[in-house]
Order: sequence, then C-alpha cells, then structure tokens
Amino acid sequence: MGNIIISMPKKEDALRIADIIVSRGMLPDIDIAVSGADVLRIAQDRDFGVIVCTAKLRDMSCSEIADYMPKYFGMIVLTKDVDYEADYDRVVKLLMPFKHSDLCSTIEMMLSDNQRRIRREKGPGPRRSGEEQKILDKAKQILIEVNGMSEPEAFRYIQKSSMDNSRTLMESAQMIIALFQN
Repeated sequence: MGNIIISMPKKEDALRIADIIVSRGMLPDIDIAVSGADVLRIAQDRDFGVIVCTAKLRDMSCSEIADYMPKYFGMIVLTKDVDYEADYDRVVKLLMPFKHSDLCSTIEMMLSDNQRRIRREKGPGPRRSGEEQKILDKAKQILIEVNGMSEPEAFRYIQKSSMDNSRTLMESAQMIIALFQN
C-alpha cells in the first residue's frame, strides 16, 4: 500500500494518528518519528509514501523536511494556522481539528498519486510474448461472443478477475478459455 511516516513533537500524538489510520481499515507500513532528522532517515529507506507531521518539529520545520524529502513522498501538514501556506506541490495542509475521513482520504490520494508518478517514470511494463497475446485475445473473444462484451470490457473483466483472485493476467485468461472449451 505504501509507507506513512507520522511525526509529532509528542510520540503519543503520533500514535493517536496511527490509530486513526489503522481504525479506518488502512494497513500501510507506519513509522513514528519525533524529529525531522528521523523522518528524513526513515524516508530515505522507503520507495514512496506520505509524511504526516505538524508545521514545527523538535529540530526543523515542515518546510525544511519538504526541501529534503525523497522524490516519491508527499506531506500532510496538520496545523491550526488558517494562514499557513504550503509552498510545495507535494505538500497539503489539513486544518486541525480534522475529520478522520479527511485525513485517510488525503493519505490514500497522495499514495496513489505517488504510485502513478513512479509507474509513469518507469515507462511501460514488459511486453507480452506472441503466445501470451494469443491466449489473451482468445479469452477476450470468448467473453465478447458469450457475454456480449466489447473488447475493452472483456479486457477489464480479465484484469479484474486476475486481481480479485490473486492470479496473473495469463492465468485468468487461461481459466476463461478452459471454462468455455468444455
């Protein structure tokens, strides 16, 4: 799902934020930090994630952390200051007191945005072999004929089936072929 680093001047406050996230059904990797240096050290060891912090920590401000946070991290600044301006494109302000759902939906949005940026920069995934493409095309054709789906609908069905059943796209396509050949 992603990594969340929660940093508050008081560790108890950070643990309460972590409880809110977990109680909402989100199960990310959560790290607790009490200083900006800890936040940056933890973030350097992670692929992507979100930093949830207050505007000022023990050793640095959120702006200083934002200057050095890794490329695929975003930041949510919890503040009571209505006039606080987040000057960075990956930093979002959330006014306290906040709704738990607002915090969780902002985290989810930022994590998915980071994943999308990673995928975009890595480029397209591996190409299918000719044999794999034939299997996929045959499964799509079966779904088109039997269920009256369009080609994009058939492909989305195979994709969703593979995700729902923790199978590869090819395994799902082969299962569709096997089911309708009998």
